[in-house]
Amino acid sequence: MRVNVLEMKNVVKVIDNEGEKQRVIMDLLSLTLKKGEFVIVLGGNGAGKSTLFNLISGNLKLTSGKIKILTKDISSLSEEKRAKYIAHVFQDPKMGTAPRMTVSENLLLAMQRGERRGLQKRQLKQHQDDFIKLLQLIGNGLEKHLNTPTGHLSGGQRQALSLLMATMKNPDLLLLDEHTAALDPKTSTQLMELTNKRILENQLTCLMITHRMEDALKYGNRLIVLKKGKIVKDLNIEEKKQLQINDLLQLFK
Repeated sequence: MRVNVLEMKNVVKVIDNEGEKQRVIMDLLSLTLKKGEFVIVLGGNGAGKSTLFNLISGNLKLTSGKIKILTKDISSLSEEKRAKYIAHVFQDPKMGTAPRMTVSENLLLAMQRGERRGLQKRQLKQHQDDFIKLLQLIGNGLEKHLNTPTGHLSGGQRQALSLLMATMKNPDLLLLDEHTAALDPKTSTQLMELTNKRILENQLTCLMITHRMEDALKYGNRLIVLKKGKIVKDLNIEEKKQLQINDLLQLFK
């Protein structure tokens, strides 16, 4: 029996608007992910997609409910402590890397994610060959820029690097927040192919928000639709295979 990687039970998030009544943006949401599930998350503006990710990562605090990773209750843990279990790739390519640090230095930081670092030699040179092999997986020549500050890279290169950094240590849960949205169509397609390969080869458990209907149909083995902070559809892989783009568009109504 596959273990539950993520368990969310009766999760509620209420925000106070100045001069207005409270607004419920996550409404008794319950969600369970088993190891190896690659779940596509769809929903219109204001459906609760970003709120879902922010509650899981700890960027937002729960109003009520529980969140567990591998049976450990992380509901009250800080965002920093949750990083031991969760890796997050954002829509903005600038958010996943340190711009003044080189590609090698960023990869070394990713290697140390969740570990106590302390004062020690960086040992960059001894990892160079491994970094080159890893970067060659991307196929965009990034392995030739090990000593280039990431701030000098293209958006596509930075996003691909962010994905590799997020998946280097096989996180318990990978969150992909529209990570191809800021890229041109060709670069987006290349990054999605790399994403799918990393997830499948490493049997990662993943939640991916996307507005690209083609990607929603092509990738993942499960699909959920959010509306007003609730899951209104939860489709398995066989149900998902029956869908066309028009069917997905109908789910937004």
